[in-house]
Amino acid sequence: MIVPKSRFLISRVDAGSSSAFLVHTDVVNWVLLQEGSGITLIDGGYPGQASDVVESIRHIGGRPEDIQGALLTHAHVDHLGGLVSLSEQYGFDVYMDPVEVTHARREYLQQAGPLDILPIAYRPRVLRWLAAVTPLGVLSRKGIDGAKPFGTRLDLPGGPTPVAAHGHTDGHSAYLVADDTVLVSGDALVSGHPISAIAGPQCISDAFQHDVETARRTVESFTRLDATVLFPGHGPRYDGSVADAARRALDVS
Repeated sequence: MIVPKSRFLISRVDAGSSSAFLVHTDVVNWVLLQEGSGITLIDGGYPGQASDVVESIRHIGGRPEDIQGALLTHAHVDHLGGLVSLSEQYGFDVYMDPVEVTHARREYLQQAGPLDILPIAYRPRVLRWLAAVTPLGVLSRKGIDGAKPFGTRLDLPGGPTPVAAHGHTDGHSAYLVADDTVLVSGDALVSGHPISAIAGPQCISDAFQHDVETARRTVESFTRLDATVLFPGHGPRYDGSVADAARRALDVS
C-alpha cells in the first residue's frame, strides 16, 4: 500500500503482529516499525525533516511518544539529523553498530564535505540536490551525545535484526525486518538518488562513500540474503529478490 502525502510516500509490509513502513521522500528515507502500541524508528532524515517524521508516525496511527527506541543505519546528517531533536524531545535512546557510536557522537566525521562535492558540483543534478538539502540542514554537524551501541539482540518493536554493512561509513548497519523479508539497507544499497541518472538498485556515488571497496563487499554479501523487499535509504521501495538487486547494483555502479 502506497499512501500519497504532501512531502512523503508511505508503503507498508505486514508480518505477523507487526508492520514495517518505508517513508520515502525526494531526498532521503526513514523506516517505522509498529508492533502493538510500540514504534521503532530507523533513521530520522535531515534536521529539517523532524516534523515530517512526526507527521509520518501520526499518519500510521501512532504518536511520537510511542517510540521505544531508534536505530541508526549510519551517522550522516541526512539519516541522523532528525533524530537529534526527536530523541531529546521524546526521550528515546538511539542505537547503532558499536563502531558507529563515536561517529554519531561527532568525535570524528566521515561525511562528504565541500571538497568532495566540488569536482561534481557543476552537474545540474548535483546543483538541484544542493538547493533541496541546504535548507534542510545538510551543513549541520550536531551529533547525538547519548548514542548507544546495540547488542546481539534488539528488544524493540518489530523485531529488527542488525546486518553488518560497513563501508559507506566504518560502522554502517542494515537491518532485517518483517520476519526477515525486508532489508532496510540505508546507503549500502539504494534504488535511486537525486544526483544519479540510474533508476533501480545501485551503489551510492563514490563521492559519498568512505571506503568504496568495503562498501562493494557489503553489497556482495547482500547477494546471499533471502529478503524479497528492499527499503533503501534513498530511492523508492524495491519489490523483488534483494540478492538480485545487489547483483544488479554491482553491475551498474
